Amino acid sequence: MRRARRAAAGLALGLVLSVSAAAAPYLEAIGFDAIEGWDGADHAKALEVFRGTCGDLDADVWGPVCAMARTGPSPRSFFELFFQPIRVGGAGQALYTGYYEPEYRAARERDAPYRYPVHATPEALERGEPWRTRAEIAESEDLEDRVIAWLRDPVDHYFLQMQGSGRLRFEDGEVLRLGYDARNGHPFRPVPAEIVRRGIYEPHEVSEPVIRNWVRRNPDEGQEILLDDPSYVFFRVLEDEPAGNGPRGALNRPLTPEYSLAVDPALVPLGAPVWVATDAPVPLLRLMVAQDTGGAIKGPGRGDIFFGTGREAGRRAGNMRHNGDMVMLLPIDRAYVMLDGG
Repeated sequence: MRRARRAAAGLALGLVLSVSAAAAPYLEAIGFDAIEGWDGADHAKALEVFRGTCGDLDADVWGPVCAMARTGPSPRSFFELFFQPIRVGGAGQALYTGYYEPEYRAARERDAPYRYPVHATPEALERGEPWRTRAEIAESEDLEDRVIAWLRDPVDHYFLQMQGSGRLRFEDGEVLRLGYDARNGHPFRPVPAEIVRRGIYEPHEVSEPVIRNWVRRNPDEGQEILLDDPSYVFFRVLEDEPAGNGPRGALNRPLTPEYSLAVDPALVPLGAPVWVATDAPVPLLRLMVAQDTGGAIKGPGRGDIFFGTGREAGRRAGNMRHNGDMVMLLPIDRAYVMLDGG
């Protein structure tokens, strides 16, 4: 069986390497033997996560491999027989960050200190079209009927939007779960980058706790920087989501901690298995699945790893900023088309 897997992988590699020179320059076909750590991967867990969303993908591209995934194949054999590895962005050129589902204290009514609103999508917003900026929304007085809850910290408010999902805990113990619903159509201008640009901190010093403490010490300039990002996220309440599930990603399926990855869908198809290899002191070597997107996740080799819910997940996500390799696995015929520039 191992010889058969290698023969199939070699055949696939020969096919994709024979394509025209018009192939995208940031894509490189490689063999499974070239994937660092592949032999020790938890292929079974990756297959389980892949099954969770493959049924929602384009049947013309993914239908055959999804059908095979449901037959209970040997996990490693499944990936090696039916997929072609394609390195994205060049060897060692990927950049990985992390995100998580935060949990913040909230109130149902506006009252000191709860004065930062979390909004549902306004009826006047046309998806994909620019609407009011973050600063304009902060000054708006006609959105009271779209307020889901109120937060007490402007940095909580900003990072809830930056993460795109979260849980709100009220004083009576009720927990409300929120999922991304829409964006106001303006470009994302990250606050951490603006803080570095102004010379307040060096890039390696910036984290959510550092930003939080700095804004508390400098409320006027801090509010100015928070409002400088014109992008704004609107949420929806997830009524019937089991507490044990992760938040829902771009494919509207629950994310799995450390196995779900946000990517640029213009370059990496949603639903594709993706090999993640970081250059951290203790390297992360894992087969994940592209199940989400993000406003700052743009370009070849850009990935954002979902770490779970709560403070510890937030700490781990905040510490994830490493270069490495990104290798997506595509059905063999689709890999051929993509490498041919299609």
